[in-house]
Amino acid sequence: MKTEIYDLAVIGGGINGCGIARDAAGRGHQTVLLEQNDLASATSSNSTKLIHGGLRYLEHYEFALVRKALIEREKLWSIAPHIAWPLRFLLPHRKGMRPALILRLGLWLYDHLGGRHLLPATTTRWRKRDALFGALDEHLSMGFEYSDLWVEDARLVVLNALSAQQHGADILTRHRVTTVYREEGHWRIEGLQGDQSFTIRARVLVNAAGPWADQLSGVRDMLPEGARLRLVRGSHIVVPKLYDDPRCFILQNDDGRIVFVIPYQTDFSLIGTTDVDHQGSAAHAQASGEEIRYLCDAVNTQLKTKVNPQDVVWSYAGVRPLLDDGATAAQEATRDYKLVRSDADKGAVVLSVIGGKLTTYRVLAEEVMDQLADVLHHQRGSFTADEVLPGGDFPVAGFEALCKTYQTDYPQLPQTLLWRAVRAYGTQARAWLGQAKTMDDLGHCYGADLTQAEVDYLCRVEFAQTAEDIVWRRSKLGLRMTQAHITALQEALDKRM
Repeated sequence: MKTEIYDLAVIGGGINGCGIARDAAGRGHQTVLLEQNDLASATSSNSTKLIHGGLRYLEHYEFALVRKALIEREKLWSIAPHIAWPLRFLLPHRKGMRPALILRLGLWLYDHLGGRHLLPATTTRWRKRDALFGALDEHLSMGFEYSDLWVEDARLVVLNALSAQQHGADILTRHRVTTVYREEGHWRIEGLQGDQSFTIRARVLVNAAGPWADQLSGVRDMLPEGARLRLVRGSHIVVPKLYDDPRCFILQNDDGRIVFVIPYQTDFSLIGTTDVDHQGSAAHAQASGEEIRYLCDAVNTQLKTKVNPQDVVWSYAGVRPLLDDGATAAQEATRDYKLVRSDADKGAVVLSVIGGKLTTYRVLAEEVMDQLADVLHHQRGSFTADEVLPGGDFPVAGFEALCKTYQTDYPQLPQTLLWRAVRAYGTQARAWLGQAKTMDDLGHCYGADLTQAEVDYLCRVEFAQTAEDIVWRRSKLGLRMTQAHITALQEALDKRM
């Protein structure tokens, strides 16, 4: 940790905070990021994991937001082709719901509002010509297929933090900020790391604390009435694979909402999401029994393979810190963001991020830096649309070729391990595979091909400290590991401390 006054301190280690830290450090500013838990430990690791424009936002006339997000899709794909890739979504037409003509018009807008160069356009699909309809009930006979992107959300956060660090930022996880206040032209930030107190000073403060953005002592009173949060819980369930096809479904539910069914981690299907106003701690959000039943029912009305709550192998919930625009229903609340800057006579500046979504994090960070240009005086212009994230230095269409290279270089390692390594780390996988010839060369295996070499890398390079960090955020190996495996991993990590 630096002892001088930082140019910029960012509070919050979610996607917005890490994106801002990367942008600031890359423009030459001395930057520190403070996160009370692990990176992506709240909302940013509990999304539907899509880089998308938000098709349903068109119904709420949020054309500017949809356009902004659509432009970002292929930019994010180009800078992170290892953790982001294209998906095709089939939207079945249901009689008595949105007319087919309206669906097609909406998808035409979705294709043409901006930014689609590599992704294929929308097409009409019919049961008699498309085997995917075999997974649907017989009453669904036609639909529309369109493109969006998948992203490993927690890894996107970690890679932004790693890039920020490579540009000179200090990334301080498990540092809980308790209070901030202005002091002689800068901010004094106080908090706790475990039971040890710390103090940091910075000229500019960015409040990117997500669900806690309006709770930060010393900042919350500066937020105007029109910049309040509405906490909305989005829950997801994971069940054994429902059908054999790489494409996804976007299902129109009886209440007018939509539910995604997405092939997940080879052997599973991911189903989500809900929109429920959240009460209580955002740190301990869980999918309720009612939400789990809701998602099961949404699938059961349209898919042939039925799911029940007892089929759920994992569920998770994220609390979205939405801008409270006064919408009656949670699903109608805007997904756009608001940046609120406050200057004082003493000179210290604070900028708070209210709302936002995963897809627009990078352009949000650019806007933050633009708003702070008068006080920070950037040494470099915008760069994050072109500079790849760590491990992403290969073509967007080059994933399979990179896998083949690794299979050639590591012929005795399991192909499943190498495929996962390239998907998670891209060209950085060699940093922990090293010169390994066999699995034994990678050290102890904790289960599901998680070896000591990978664990050491995650702790040394990617800020991981606990088993949960490793098996649920740096990876999703928790789906394939027993509780005994995870406990043994935690015990081994405890011995390192």
